[in-house]
Amino acid sequence: MDSFQGIREKICVIDFGSQYANLICRRIRDLGVYAELYPHDTRIEEINLGSVKGIVLSGGPSSVYESGAPEADKRIFDLGIPILGLCYGMQLIAHLLGGKVEPAAVHEYGKERVSVIKDGGIFRGVPGEFNSWMSHGDIVTATPGGFEKIALTSNSEIAAFEGKRIYGLQFHPEVSHTEFGEKIISNFLEICGCSRSWRMESFVEDSIMQIREKVGKGRVLCAVSGGVDSTTLAILLREAIGDKLSCIFVDNGLLREGEFDGVSALLSSIGVNLIKVDASSRFLARLSGILDPEEKRKAIGDEFAKVFSEAAEANGPFQWLAQGTLYPDIIESSMAGKLAAVIKTHHNVGGMPGWMKMKILEPFNQLYKDEVRKIAGLLSVPDSMRLRHPFPGPGLAVRVIGEVTSEKLNICRKAGKIVEEELIAAGIYSEVWQAFAVVGDDRAVGVVGDKRRYGRIVTIRAVSSVDAMTADWVRLPYEVMGRMSGRITNEVDGVTMVTYAISSKPPATIEPQ
Repeated sequence: MDSFQGIREKICVIDFGSQYANLICRRIRDLGVYAELYPHDTRIEEINLGSVKGIVLSGGPSSVYESGAPEADKRIFDLGIPILGLCYGMQLIAHLLGGKVEPAAVHEYGKERVSVIKDGGIFRGVPGEFNSWMSHGDIVTATPGGFEKIALTSNSEIAAFEGKRIYGLQFHPEVSHTEFGEKIISNFLEICGCSRSWRMESFVEDSIMQIREKVGKGRVLCAVSGGVDSTTLAILLREAIGDKLSCIFVDNGLLREGEFDGVSALLSSIGVNLIKVDASSRFLARLSGILDPEEKRKAIGDEFAKVFSEAAEANGPFQWLAQGTLYPDIIESSMAGKLAAVIKTHHNVGGMPGWMKMKILEPFNQLYKDEVRKIAGLLSVPDSMRLRHPFPGPGLAVRVIGEVTSEKLNICRKAGKIVEEELIAAGIYSEVWQAFAVVGDDRAVGVVGDKRRYGRIVTIRAVSSVDAMTADWVRLPYEVMGRMSGRITNEVDGVTMVTYAISSKPPATIEPQ
């Protein structure tokens, strides 16, 4: 289960399907301790316990008293290390250790005032009252033997308890809506005896050591796509294994304007052995007639696997295929646990077929985009690449709604370039997490040169985010949107209308498909 055996101390976060589970890891990492998410059914034999300083049990949508409700390996309570249960995690502790959990007379969703009964410990340095974020329909009505309640709300007599170095909180300290949430998590890390020495520098050092050990005398083929994730991975791998690395950059016909030549030049300039493959015609042929976005992603993943395998046979042998998979990719592809729902299959997570002979190497699969950008800075990746907006692995295929055609790709590619150019001209490119153009099959009547034209509708999407798990739409200045619209309708053939997307994530996703 462990992604990095070199980690000297970490917190295990056990996931019961909470929408906030990933945030728990982020908050702990931000406080200088490595945290990793594990499915609820992970057995303690699957965890490197020598490095574990504490365990957090996440929230979740289930009720502990229901048949089939998810449980953790009960032996974690015999390990003698601190445990923190949040929401469902608190209720599970009570349920497994002899307490009582019942449906709440009044459900608590959103902001609730917490009153601290016993200060110190998990509440050290926290005021006697503070606002918290609740999301639950059950409550603990009796603590297990040897435990005591340490906080309450107007609707719950037991909003927090402690006993035997085990703590339960009915609220969510990991979300920004909870006052002093960071302090509460920090207190737990102190209780765990964490040194808080984990930094990205440590991650890089540990990764290099582990990659060398794992690869041994083998050779690695690293798939690069033009984004910061795969580029940073290529540089990290080169640092770790030198000439045993080769990179493959595939032109799948779905890249941004000038992408193939620009990225090829960058990677060649830093001494990476680069295999370039023009497979645009076969990818577009494979996508012909496919309308469903999931089918598109899986077809692209399968075609990538074929191209990688062919290149490996022609230039190999290669024992490993390295990919810049990030943790949000795994979450959306429902690979983070059995309780997670599939949002969208990322081609590098759910699209790789079982017949692949190469083993998969994914050093970044527990990281988020901003963390990879920090690594990129440590590895001296040029800012032009490090700060570039994210680009999906399946490329423009996920920004073309409906069937992928040459016409729609051309519109999407040229309109997307205009969007980026106008953000740069306005000096706000770096203030936006991601911005691009989307085109589908909807059309609108326009007037061009006093003549009627029935053309495509282009939608501009611009979002702000930290880790791609949540995102808000950016309130771009009207004059910037106006210039984008004017240029797209004037410079891109076949477009008669431009719209602007104002949906956040959730309920939408960042990419439209």
